[in-house]
Amino acid sequence: MNAGTVPGRLLLTLKLGELPEHVPGLRAVYGFGTSPAEYVDGGIIDRLLRHHGGAMRVTRLHSARVRRAERDVVGARRFDDVEQLSGVARVLRVEVRDRDRMRPLLEALAELPMVERVSADHLCHVPFDSPAVPSDAHHLGDAARAQELIRLPKALQLEPGDPAILVGLADTGVALHHAELAARVRPGFDSVDLDPDAVGGLTLVGDFRQRGQRADDDVGHGTGCAGILVARGADMPVGSAGLCGLTPVRVLGAAVGPDGKRFGVGALDNIDIGMKRLIDLGVKVINMSFGTPDSLLAGDAPRPHEEVIRYAVARGVILVAASGNSGLEERFYPAAHENVIAVGAVDQSLKPTSFSTRGAHVALCAPGRDIVTCSLDGYQRATGTSFAAPFVAAVCALMASRAERRAWPLTGEDCKRLLTASARPFGHPGITGCGHGVLDAAAALNALDDDIDLNLRDADAGETRTEPSPALAAA
Repeated sequence: MNAGTVPGRLLLTLKLGELPEHVPGLRAVYGFGTSPAEYVDGGIIDRLLRHHGGAMRVTRLHSARVRRAERDVVGARRFDDVEQLSGVARVLRVEVRDRDRMRPLLEALAELPMVERVSADHLCHVPFDSPAVPSDAHHLGDAARAQELIRLPKALQLEPGDPAILVGLADTGVALHHAELAARVRPGFDSVDLDPDAVGGLTLVGDFRQRGQRADDDVGHGTGCAGILVARGADMPVGSAGLCGLTPVRVLGAAVGPDGKRFGVGALDNIDIGMKRLIDLGVKVINMSFGTPDSLLAGDAPRPHEEVIRYAVARGVILVAASGNSGLEERFYPAAHENVIAVGAVDQSLKPTSFSTRGAHVALCAPGRDIVTCSLDGYQRATGTSFAAPFVAAVCALMASRAERRAWPLTGEDCKRLLTASARPFGHPGITGCGHGVLDAAAALNALDDDIDLNLRDADAGETRTEPSPALAAA
């Protein structure tokens, strides 16, 4: 996982009450031919943008959750309180003509009192972490080993999953025609709009300009994650999320490296747009097997995805992300955000892999080496934290199903606490920086049941209390 920047493009978040009404949404510009705005505030923001960047084009990054027909107002006023407070309603995508003075422009904008945060629009890459070799299903060996390591079969006996609980997959899309996935995956949508002149000389392939209503995969990365989550189980292990549904969004397009291999590439704004729409569609869990390293961000730059992470948490969505594949102790975003469950990778001996990114933010690990899953046109053995995260996302979906079955609210904070408390020990002693242990799916479900029972007992005890509380007694 690594990143560059989109030349001449920045993301500008204004403070509450500062967003002008005249700026159109990006969806209106790309989907319905609306012209972008050519100014922001008619004042100091515009003067700085023109001084450092020349001509500009401005759009609102996100669309409102509520349709105009349901809330008969236009522009920024249609966003609800959660959208406003989290910040997603106040993000502008600004493109400037002159690209050479971006650093002083960002520094100047960051000093303005009406600006909450401003950053360059970074590129995120997600190559396969090891060569993905298509394999015949009959030669995949012990394909179920990874699920056995995390006691997934036992967990599926305890909780088969609820089709109404949806996992969102923000990735390179999914091979919707794949025999393992065709009946298990919704068509999803596509939020990629990449300019070949703005991606650092990369060779883009497939569909990279036109947003759409199908999340077709041109890389295979997202297809591999989808197989771990919801495969039918015809010639590979059944999906770890059981009967839960999957809604994919293609936030990363396809590029070809010097070695001829394809990898995913996407801009932060493409990713955030896709994430917000997943949240608005009602997913309960989002798997994020991508990341931007902290080392490639300026020291005072905002961390990527902050607004959409806050929005997801406010909507009750459980967020799971791959920790990274650098093998170093460092922070990748979104995994390093406080409200995200960061997942590292272990091998079959339950020892953290050499490539797994470490740090105090990592919550736990899951199998991430030689994972049998889907490829674009068959099967593969996939390696990387990208393929460890979906195991945790799947168990979060099972936990959400269990909580729904018991009419109990479940938050991302609850999931993180229960997953880490129930994790099994690593296969070797003295391991640090890789979280609290290895995912144990059955133990996590049992811990959830115990937690619900304890809370219900406490609630019943409070309702039947015969002695007044100290506060009431004092009154």
